[in-house]
Amino acid sequence: MKLLLTSAGIKNPSLEKTLVDMLGKPIAECSALCITTASYPLSNGTFLAYSFISGYESETPMSELGWKSVGVLELTALPSLDQSIWLTTVQAADVILVNGGDTVFLGHWMRQSGLADLLPSLKAVYVGLSAGSLVMCSRIGEEFMHWTKPKNGDEALGFVNFEIFPHLDHEMLPEHAMPYAEKWAAKLTVPGYAIDDETAIKVVDGTIEVISEGNWKLFRPQ
Repeated sequence: MKLLLTSAGIKNPSLEKTLVDMLGKPIAECSALCITTASYPLSNGTFLAYSFISGYESETPMSELGWKSVGVLELTALPSLDQSIWLTTVQAADVILVNGGDTVFLGHWMRQSGLADLLPSLKAVYVGLSAGSLVMCSRIGEEFMHWTKPKNGDEALGFVNFEIFPHLDHEMLPEHAMPYAEKWAAKLTVPGYAIDDETAIKVVDGTIEVISEGNWKLFRPQ
């Protein structure tokens, strides 16, 4: 699998270059699928979903990067559809762009839709934004759980064996300042990356690389 786990999308030239390298061809030659399911539990979720899909989120650039085509994959609809209707489209995509929002809700519907089981077999590069990145980790972290807590607690999909603290030191999110990241890190049982919005974690076949034009810190479990 090829994962690019971002805090706030493709925010700078280093992240864009990394993405192009992972795709193996220019963005203009690639087809993208957007998943914005995580937006809906938020109070302004319908507006966030629209702005993500339409490419009007300049603070978190994903859909507006100049893709050859952009489609929408709504996870909550997939269980009611025959898989043959959407499977070919997913298998043909060059990139899957997964929006932020509620990580627990997103993880639930990634499992229910069957997409979580399909991901390891897909050729697409998976690009997560905030919750779209956290959902791939071993655990979500109590700090980032807002939807009804499932019976399996804060367990995420487990495609990577680390955790992420996003939006480090964001000026609009005081609860994401470094002292809070340190409190989060004190509970880790696996490595954890605190990353700001200019940073992403690249994972290809299990090899981890931090790509950054900003600030980040790796925490080891105590």
